[in-house]
Amino acid sequence: MENTNPTKPRFMPPHRKNPQVKPEKSGRPSQPARIIAGSFALVILVGTLLLMLPISSKTGTFTPPLNALFTATTSTCVTGLIVYDTFSHWSYFGQGVILVLIQIGGIGLVTLATFFTMLLRQKIGLNSMVLAQESVNSGSLRNLRSLVRLVIFSTLVVEAAGALLLAARFVPRYGKEGIWISIFTAVSAYCNAGIDIFGREGPFSSLTSFSGDVVVNVTVMLLIIIGGLGFIVFQDILSYRKKRHLMLHTRTVLFVTLTLILAGALVFFIVEYQNPATLGSLSFGEKILAAFFQSVTTRTAGFNTVDLAGMHDPTKLFMCVLMFIGAAPGSTGGGIKVTTFMVLVMTVVGTLRNKTQTTIMRRRVDHMVVYRALAIMALSVCVCIVTACVILVENDVSTIDGIFEAFSAFGTVGLSTGITPTLGIVSKIALILTMFIGRIGSISFMLAITLRLAYHPKRLVLPEGQIIVG
Repeated sequence: MENTNPTKPRFMPPHRKNPQVKPEKSGRPSQPARIIAGSFALVILVGTLLLMLPISSKTGTFTPPLNALFTATTSTCVTGLIVYDTFSHWSYFGQGVILVLIQIGGIGLVTLATFFTMLLRQKIGLNSMVLAQESVNSGSLRNLRSLVRLVIFSTLVVEAAGALLLAARFVPRYGKEGIWISIFTAVSAYCNAGIDIFGREGPFSSLTSFSGDVVVNVTVMLLIIIGGLGFIVFQDILSYRKKRHLMLHTRTVLFVTLTLILAGALVFFIVEYQNPATLGSLSFGEKILAAFFQSVTTRTAGFNTVDLAGMHDPTKLFMCVLMFIGAAPGSTGGGIKVTTFMVLVMTVVGTLRNKTQTTIMRRRVDHMVVYRALAIMALSVCVCIVTACVILVENDVSTIDGIFEAFSAFGTVGLSTGITPTLGIVSKIALILTMFIGRIGSISFMLAITLRLAYHPKRLVLPEGQIIVG
């Protein structure tokens, strides 16, 4: 039948507009959240089986299933909480498995699969495109192929550059083994995992032996920041010369990231300045460097250059806030994300100013985005509270340390006051679930486990009701 309405164009299927997109069989619509969650679960399962093998441990013995599952989860979810010192317990094979899990977890299995499909010049189905879009947190299917390429190539280039810079310090100190240490550290830092192999300096020592090394500190900080900005921000910045403007998303991410880094460094520097267990014994320059490093790593990564167990409680509490906020959407970091935090803050500010809309940088934010931000906040707080309660009930630890551990797991940060290896079975299982939820997102997790999503074919108009709040 001809199109009798000249003002209304006929529908053209996506595969007709773009020959690279092929039609897929009709049927049950794909559920990206469930598939992405399943892909992470599959990687964790395979990693668990590999880490259980005797070849993965230095002693040549089987690793207990729960501890192998914990390690595979913390690696794939790029968290960094560990039950074993990575250098002391795992062989080179085990460390290699952990590094691969970190890389897959940072980029995403779906993104990798999409990239290799493109590399082999295979056609990508519409459902696969939508799935890849969800995986990289892209706002639309436009330029998705270029974004996937950018994700892979920028990851390899930045990690290689970071490894070369770190090798300048690690090779003279550790010899040929410094090459492996440099690669492992660069990948772990860029993917915001925070897992290290510096146990040779002392179990669970992280980067405390390099607290005064400017090259190591600055390189790791830059890797963490770049990995935490998100690939959408990269793409927008690279196209600035052509467009001559940045998206609201990019400007928000850059502004909030810089603000949180400065605020975190200032609080850490002031509160811990005279604490002999953290900054007290360092020179003034080293204190500034350590304060900035801890501010950067707290939001996403999990490395540390000072003893976290010796921090004052107010510092630990403030660090929980930074870990909860996390990095940017579409990045290798976790948390509720900096954009969610900004939307919530500006919603509160708008309410106090008696405004009916949320605005950021003179731009109106859609009300559905505000609702989503509120839902993310509510679900995330519930997850952290439940996890903290489980830890505190089962284990004899201080309240602030239990809360710190829960927020670190949810934010996929990996910082710890040292209680992770001593936790009970139920607490480890709770942390495993929390790390998994923190990596894929609280809303995505809820959608993934929902058996049947409500579908309303028609927009219903309901009568308005009155309710008093506040």
